[in-house]
Amino acid sequence: MTQDLPVIVAGGGIGGLATALALVRQGFQVQVLEQAAHIGEIGAGIQLGPNAFHAFDALGVGEKARGRAVYTDHMVMHDALDESLVGRIETGAAFRQRFGNPYAVIHRQDVHNALLEGAQETGRVAFHTDTRLVQVEQDGDSVTAIDQNGKRWTGQALIGADGVKSVVRAQYVNDPPRVTGHVVYRAVVDQAEFPEDLKWNAASLWAGPKCHLVHYPLRGGEQYNVVVTFHSREQEEWGVREGSKEEVQSYFQGISPKARRLIDLPKSWKRWATADREPIGTWVFGRATLLGDAAHPTTQYMAQGACMAMEDAVTLGEALRVHHQRWPEALVLYQRSRVARTARIVLSGREMGRLYHAEGVERLVRNALWKGRSQDRFYDAVEWLYGWNVGNCLASD
Repeated sequence: MTQDLPVIVAGGGIGGLATALALVRQGFQVQVLEQAAHIGEIGAGIQLGPNAFHAFDALGVGEKARGRAVYTDHMVMHDALDESLVGRIETGAAFRQRFGNPYAVIHRQDVHNALLEGAQETGRVAFHTDTRLVQVEQDGDSVTAIDQNGKRWTGQALIGADGVKSVVRAQYVNDPPRVTGHVVYRAVVDQAEFPEDLKWNAASLWAGPKCHLVHYPLRGGEQYNVVVTFHSREQEEWGVREGSKEEVQSYFQGISPKARRLIDLPKSWKRWATADREPIGTWVFGRATLLGDAAHPTTQYMAQGACMAMEDAVTLGEALRVHHQRWPEALVLYQRSRVARTARIVLSGREMGRLYHAEGVERLVRNALWKGRSQDRFYDAVEWLYGWNVGNCLASD
């Protein structure tokens, strides 16, 4: 009678909701266990590559997401010391033609809402809040999640989409985080308070020594996302707390006034001390598996965290489809299809952080890397990333 049981999804964030949608499309009933008091999302803006829109479409919420996004004209990097242009990737018609979908920026809550609305409309996803997973048990044919009150939730499989501090990962892997020492401050600024000469329709990055700044429009240009990152002087512990304007201002004394204005704009900041984990080759443990940040927590430098979680969900659904809902075979295919790609994101993120924060001669090398590069060559370089879609998501034997 295992096939009559629901699938248990630990976590109601972007990865968990995308998973719920993918599972419903394969005929499953889903129970989502969320430790927070309500299904919601914190954070500010995120970037969406064409691969994210392919995932939205595969999950049946493409139009919901597209209606909330802001479509950029380009991605651009400037040197934060002398304001010189380092590189520009055009994201207009030629980009869309190459990758089959646009590049966009969006508020994290808007992604979450698109997925949540889609899941609710199916009528096949039950949400349980204030439900914190503490232990997993298995008997071969089913898996049981035990919450903080001792209640048992039994399903035919368990998807651990419970984030960067995953309880499922802790039980089966129990590996330490790799704290980077890099601190990220995020804020959203109303367009009326944002400098006119920085209101670019672009994902914009200012690269400085041991720091960088990012800005781009949100919600039809009504707001702007502002993100600043620096190498902390403190011994950091992985986590989120309220930020201090005095702290963030103390790290950006040497950069150009044009870029430095960004840190004076927000009235309040959220402060993230960042970490990732070493990539692992095993995500599947019986009828339990990891997904999203639980499987491959990464730094923000590739702007792909949410995109990878949605890719994971779509790939899991496709693996179940080709194996006719047989979990053991499907989970093996899911793992084989995702491990190397997501590890590349984690490792590339570390290298991009070094590139953004270059100083001295390394800065000069960074600034010379893309001089004279054509748009076609830029597109070739990101083909591995943005060329993903539902048609090619499964690993070939």
